[in-house]
Amino acid sequence: MAQADEVLAFGVQTRDERAILESAFAGRYPLRCLDVVLNEDTAPLADGYEVVSASVNADLSAPVLRRLDTGGTKAVCQRSTGFNNIDLDEAERLGLYIARVDYYSPYSVAEFAWTLALGLDRNLPRATIRTRDFDFRLDGLLGRDVHGRTIGVIGTGKIGESFARIAAGFGVTLLGWDARPNPACEALGLTYVPLPDLLAASDVISLHVPLLPETHHLIDAPALSTMKPDALLINTSRGGLINSEALVKALKEHRLGGVALDVYEEEAGVFFYDRSHEVVADDVLARLMTFPNVLVTSHQAYFTRDAVEQIVNTTLANVDAYYAGRRTAATLVPRG
Repeated sequence: MAQADEVLAFGVQTRDERAILESAFAGRYPLRCLDVVLNEDTAPLADGYEVVSASVNADLSAPVLRRLDTGGTKAVCQRSTGFNNIDLDEAERLGLYIARVDYYSPYSVAEFAWTLALGLDRNLPRATIRTRDFDFRLDGLLGRDVHGRTIGVIGTGKIGESFARIAAGFGVTLLGWDARPNPACEALGLTYVPLPDLLAASDVISLHVPLLPETHHLIDAPALSTMKPDALLINTSRGGLINSEALVKALKEHRLGGVALDVYEEEAGVFFYDRSHEVVADDVLARLMTFPNVLVTSHQAYFTRDAVEQIVNTTLANVDAYYAGRRTAATLVPRG
């Protein structure tokens, strides 16, 4: 039975996040952490909890929101910025308060995107595997200088701007694509161009746009066909930005230099879990993992102490705002 004001946090799957959550909430609200992700099957666990917190891979579709409402939940505070997984219209109809994390360290994701790009370019995963076996040959490890290359930044908000600032330090040509140009990026020397032009000219392409209906499969077969055959594609934003089947086809046909994915469109139920003792049911993901020029990480770009502390503190502020009946920049649906 939930205590008064107790918050139920779903999807707390690391000791690091749990410790930060418990420290922040201590003395403010009783907190119960669960490692299971919020979805239709797990929603009954929230019965009796007025406030729940959901993780990035939560399913907050209409059926889940209705089940939460039936169980007495009145507020959902999501610990992520993206909210394409939330049925906001249904939440408003039910009178549920919905909040997200409107901002956290953009440097965490931007720095990790460059970590992936450089690791891919210099074949670090392959080199590390070799040296662990005391194989110190350089065959197949030839990389390229970043200096002098053309870098394409798709989405130039806070994270894209941070990525571009790092890129500028390498001495590169910067191209950008965004519906809303960022003057700070233009001051770095970035030139905004149509998306096909960016894809055709860039040696490294990094995705930093949100997943919306208009950006779903933004990188599809036609887009992939316009890229340089030695281009590197980096995605630390949302998996649904890339058509994964088209990506596999392009890789099989040697039409890309390499791909680094911190996100994957069917990652729910896979990322954040140990599936090492199971048969992989996702044929597309299994195929992607076989390419020597593909680097996959498990949605960890945001995972720095700085960023997680900001996420947790914003979540705590969202709980405060709910009880106070206040609307903030992080509120998606105000208290009904």
